[in-house]
Amino acid sequence: MVPGYSTNSIGDVAAIDAVPRLRELGYGSIAITPDRHLLDPTSTSFDAEVGRWREALAEAGMACVIETGARHLLDPLHKHEPTLVSADPAGRSRRIGFLKGAIDLARRLDAGCVSLWSGVARDSADEESLWERLVESLLPVLDHAAESRAGEGITVAFEPEPGMFVDTLARYGLLLERLSDRLGRLEQLALTIDIGHMECMGERPIATVLAPWAPRIANVHVDDMLACRHEHLPLGDGDVDFQPAIDLLRAAGYAGGLHVELPRQSHRWLETARESAEFLLRRFINANRDVKTPPRLAARASE
Repeated sequence: MVPGYSTNSIGDVAAIDAVPRLRELGYGSIAITPDRHLLDPTSTSFDAEVGRWREALAEAGMACVIETGARHLLDPLHKHEPTLVSADPAGRSRRIGFLKGAIDLARRLDAGCVSLWSGVARDSADEESLWERLVESLLPVLDHAAESRAGEGITVAFEPEPGMFVDTLARYGLLLERLSDRLGRLEQLALTIDIGHMECMGERPIATVLAPWAPRIANVHVDDMLACRHEHLPLGDGDVDFQPAIDLLRAAGYAGGLHVELPRQSHRWLETARESAEFLLRRFINANRDVKTPPRLAARASE
């Protein structure tokens, strides 16, 4: 495991300019959220920006994952809309297209995974209809991911999110059951966990609840939180018992990033990054562990 940091928690500077500083602080991975100001797929400078990110990551020796939770990238007026469970089929198609683009971006940056979620159920559709929307929307995304990198594909990791249709690990399990008749291999849909979200949703003890799902984890978000309150707090300021959770991840062989996600602290991102790195490195991670540049990423940077 290595400390990671999320671009949605960086403010006042271009996220790409923060990469060298994050590496100096000991971070080995960055969770990149494409947004209007960052790797916007509709921008005419998108391809050039992808090239700059590829070079920056390789130079810093940092890995990355792609997040897809930009609040207003697809709709400037409605947070996170449209989603995979939106009532409008055209809206769901827009989200599917965006997610396919995120998968293509992940291939170009050699990202460890693409993380996504269900979305909020905003209409009066019954549970069965919402499950059908979600499954039917996920299938083309997973098909695209399987085809996107010769021989191995791109990992898609699903995040249960408080307030959304799939908000807990239990409901993630129900999603896998729904997909089981449609997919040859359920490994196509991995898992993103947010340790703070588990505290918020009462999934405690976190390590005990998480243990059956540990082999599926492809991405981890780290933040502190209080029970029943979806507010990302600086590490150590909430009720999360990090030690058992991180011990479980280590025992399960998780080797990816622990991506600090504190968007409300973005105005003081450097101080937050420094404090969070110290918290993670001093308490949980071997500070002398080097982060190697993924071979494909290093090769692309030298092209």
